Amino acid sequence: MDSQGKRAVRLRLTAAAALAGVSGAAGSWAYARSGASASDLVRDLAVGWAYVVAGIMAWKRRPANHTGRLMVAEGITWFLGNLQGTAIPVLFTFGAWWEALNMAVLLHLVLSFPEGRLTTVLTRRLVQFAYGLVAVGGLVRTLLFDPATDTGATYLDCASCGPNLFFVPGWHGLFDTFDAVYHAIGWVISAVAAVAVVQRWRHASAARRRALLPAWFGIGVAVAFLMWDMLFYVVPWFGEVGSLAEQAVYLMSDLAQVAVPFAFLGGLLRMHLQRAEVSGLVIDVGTDPDPSKVREALVRVLGDPTLRLGLWREEKGAYVDGSGREVSADGAGRTPVRASDGRQLALLHHDPALADDPELLESTAAALRLALENVWLRTRAKDVATRIVQAADAERGRLERDLHDGAQTRLVFALMSVRRVQRGLADHPDPALREAADEAESSLRLAIDELRGIAQGIHPAVLTRDGLAAALGALAKEAALPVVVAAEPRRYDPLVESTAYFTVCEALSNAAKHARARAVSVSARHLDGRLVVETVDDGIGGADTARGTGLRGLADRLAAVDGVLHIHSPAGGGTRIRAELPCG
Repeated sequence: MDSQGKRAVRLRLTAAAALAGVSGAAGSWAYARSGASASDLVRDLAVGWAYVVAGIMAWKRRPANHTGRLMVAEGITWFLGNLQGTAIPVLFTFGAWWEALNMAVLLHLVLSFPEGRLTTVLTRRLVQFAYGLVAVGGLVRTLLFDPATDTGATYLDCASCGPNLFFVPGWHGLFDTFDAVYHAIGWVISAVAAVAVVQRWRHASAARRRALLPAWFGIGVAVAFLMWDMLFYVVPWFGEVGSLAEQAVYLMSDLAQVAVPFAFLGGLLRMHLQRAEVSGLVIDVGTDPDPSKVREALVRVLGDPTLRLGLWREEKGAYVDGSGREVSADGAGRTPVRASDGRQLALLHHDPALADDPELLESTAAALRLALENVWLRTRAKDVATRIVQAADAERGRLERDLHDGAQTRLVFALMSVRRVQRGLADHPDPALREAADEAESSLRLAIDELRGIAQGIHPAVLTRDGLAAALGALAKEAALPVVVAAEPRRYDPLVESTAYFTVCEALSNAAKHARARAVSVSARHLDGRLVVETVDDGIGGADTARGTGLRGLADRLAAVDGVLHIHSPAGGGTRIRAELPCG
């Protein structure tokens, strides 16, 4: 919502609060004039303003939902009937006409909760009929109502109130009959509304039923109040002998009605929090879209224990759940989830009643789409990184073979030729010639050793031929400081072996150049389906991946093959580098 929209909402909320204040003050003044006690006034104000306060909070939190506005309207109209306690004809007549408007607003609130709108033809017709009954029926009733004689016709017993501007004396004989019909129609509307709420409950999902609890509470209070009203109307003498009981019931009714708006507010905010929980799906899915874990997160958000989640499997051309069963895309209660480019990602098979809350379904599908696309992108990036590492490793091996089979072989042949020349010059009288042959032989041997070292650094032949344990042993012999190796003599995938080997190479290089270590121990073992390689030195510690490219590059290389690098290097306490690689 932009700043202009927020400003408009604030203005409406201010106007609603001001109107509620005026309505409450006028209603309390009129109610007090009719003989209400201080406790009666407090209870009456508490109920009306409870609706206003809760409604303003709901309106502010969810301005697009009409529930908050309806609660404010209920609080304002709550006081209209009190105006019958005045001796001002206009106010009295207005209060008599619209006395039951708050009941129609409450019906509207109950039937439209939690969306804030009426979703079925039945509920729309009921609410229209209720407002029509108050507008038309209330007007006719007011035309027949004489406050001087019909003192028991309202909850205010005030013979001195009025007069009624709309009263038609010639029609007064019809008042009792019409009043009975008027109340009976109100009871019928309430009963039908209760049936509508029951039907919504029966066809609702578990999450939907929790959302409807405030509506149950509200209609329960309204029905109880109407039943009490009916008891006093059908058995007039009950009020005469049961004044204490009447006061107790009105007190309980008022207290219950104070709780109703906050029940609606709590339900509305709970739904808001439920929608907020949807964003947590991205975190719940994480980097591993395990169907069972994702389904648990969806069940928690949607409140549907029957939900099935199918993830799209390209090789099967179908949606598959966590147990390997296909999830059909046909039928009711199916919500497909597609990627932004149209690719099929997942299918939610849920309670069809969740269709009554399309906002929740749409936000859930959007969050699941984002989570699965993130996983897909990470997988693609990891696959690319793995292929790069594989290509680099293969290129290392090719270079090592080219050096070994090409330049190194030619150098060896040249060395053999020089040695034949040396033998031929053994008796030659020219010492300078014999010395030149010796220098050539020495230079060739040095060149071969250097070339072998280069090839060993690119990709050691012993690693390919004999495996990781032999390669680590050879590496230890050539290291610049004492190295103890404990490695299991077993073979692994070539990419895993080369990654582990170069991890140890980097660790030994750091130990010699930076750690000032006196000795290093190296271990390689198979543990729970992973190759675990550790190097431990007794140097000065303080190694940090953020300060150097070597260890950071190692971490990236390991991540490309689903490996993990752990470094423990306290200052003055040596360095432990642990690499874990999946190896089956």
